Amino acid sequence: MSKRWRIHCHDLARIEDLRRSADIPAVVAELLVCRGVTDPAAAKVFLDPKLTALHEPELLPGCARAAKLVHEAVADKRRITVYGDYDVDGISGTAILWLCLKLLGAEVGYYVPHRTDEGYGLNAEALRSLAAEGTKLLITVDCGIAGVEEAALARQLGIELIVTDHHEPGPRLPEADAIVHPRIDGGCYPFGDLSGSGVAMKLAWAVCQRAGGAKRVAPRMKDFLVQAVGLAALGTIADVVPLVDENRVIVRHGMESLAAAPTPGLTALMSVAKITPKKRHDGRIRIEAEDVAFQLAPRINAAGRLGQPQLAVELLVTDRPERAEELARYINGLNDSRRTIERSIQLAASKQIKESFDSVEDAALVLADRGWHAGVIGIVAGRLAEKYHRPVVLIALDKSGVKPGVGSARSVPGFELHAALADCGEHLLAHGGHAAAAGLRIDEHRLADFRAAFCRLAEERIPRDQREAEIFIDVEAPLSALTLETVRHVERLAPFGHGNARPLLCTTGVTLAGAPKPLGSGGHHLAMTLSQHDVALRAVAFGGGEWAEQLAALDGPMDVAFRPVINHFRGRQSVELHLVDWRPSGTM
Repeated sequence: MSKRWRIHCHDLARIEDLRRSADIPAVVAELLVCRGVTDPAAAKVFLDPKLTALHEPELLPGCARAAKLVHEAVADKRRITVYGDYDVDGISGTAILWLCLKLLGAEVGYYVPHRTDEGYGLNAEALRSLAAEGTKLLITVDCGIAGVEEAALARQLGIELIVTDHHEPGPRLPEADAIVHPRIDGGCYPFGDLSGSGVAMKLAWAVCQRAGGAKRVAPRMKDFLVQAVGLAALGTIADVVPLVDENRVIVRHGMESLAAAPTPGLTALMSVAKITPKKRHDGRIRIEAEDVAFQLAPRINAAGRLGQPQLAVELLVTDRPERAEELARYINGLNDSRRTIERSIQLAASKQIKESFDSVEDAALVLADRGWHAGVIGIVAGRLAEKYHRPVVLIALDKSGVKPGVGSARSVPGFELHAALADCGEHLLAHGGHAAAAGLRIDEHRLADFRAAFCRLAEERIPRDQREAEIFIDVEAPLSALTLETVRHVERLAPFGHGNARPLLCTTGVTLAGAPKPLGSGGHHLAMTLSQHDVALRAVAFGGGEWAEQLAALDGPMDVAFRPVINHFRGRQSVELHLVDWRPSGTM
């Protein structure tokens, strides 16, 4: 799909004023202004976010009461179960609270539902089973805010319930003993976009304060909380919440925590993923947020997607290095299986689009098949939404046609999935999620009606001129400007992710020095050398394998949009370009 390039209009006077008043390089000032940061004090906070900038946990709605209930349950030696979601955010948050309670000597276990058999959130069968096993206090992580009926059942079963969540609250809140959520109580909390693991970390912090009887926690609890920030960063990155405000603080310091004090499981997982911490421009050693997003998180997610999330929790909490290595190798194998399944689904979904849909005229794509794995369809939906710049729903139908279909949806800017699914609710058995990502359950005989209703809403709510994918470019610069020193300054804006993307640059009149070479299994990626005015730089197009023939046949120069990075190889550093888009020079 062609993309429209939008290059940021620069206010040169404002950039120069920020450069001078904040005493920063011009390229950093330019990129900060692109992000709306124009005040010198704000620039300083952005470039060097302090851990002390985290809001006190007592400000988080429900946190103080929840910490009191947890402390009482620990003191009374009541059995506690942490009930987490099966994605990375839920798994890392579950690990945080389990480790915290173990540190305090609690009798604690964890439970993560099976993605396909039980689905998202609290479920009645699990509650009854946990009650029979003696659970007296249940703490949810990254789920529970929609569990109105389940909360009532927990009360009937004699289970005290604490809900910690960050998903969109419904019209009715569950009648839990405490609800910890950044967007309830009229939006009194200063930052509403915490991840589920971020909320869990705040509760752990409050519990440690209550256990010590003071805001300043004991040294062993402080060490744990530093490690908890690393685990919260893992979930924050994986859940694609905006990396601003508290999330930026959590991720910046979490990357240092993961480098300096990872759990044995994360040490083992980083080893199999071949991730090594790097020394940054400021002398600190940390891993990259992108290493988490593209290497660690997919591996942890694979366990949940393929029905074994409890192994991912065990990986994060085990204190036995040999068990950690065993789990890391097994989970790495699950990730390989997930990739194979994902490729198969993507091929089948792409074939459906080509045969049954108009990818230009249709405002949304709703696809379904019996052979799809419900745990993997969300990844493919995201890839297709990005490729076609349309909301995409993939539904895994039951092979026998007896059970409901399970769907995952991914959206594009300007189309809120949560609201759209609510408006199509008459066709669904259940749904939930965010504006950008959601899940659903549907009876197969309602599929056609749901598809029609959903596509009609997309047609009404996404103007035709917004159906073309856009890329927003920060700066236009020649390749000669991309010195190692300049790109090091660009790295000062890290951590990069949703809400603070790695800077995107463009340049014109570039030529290929030789044919692109395929990379990775199946040639899904491309490597090439780009030349411009006697400057040549290596470029990699991740997921750009389909460009190979077009690029090889290109006759003349091209314009490229790319993200500059520093490549670390055998102790040497060099500038490398990650190619995002290209077009023949002279085209609009």
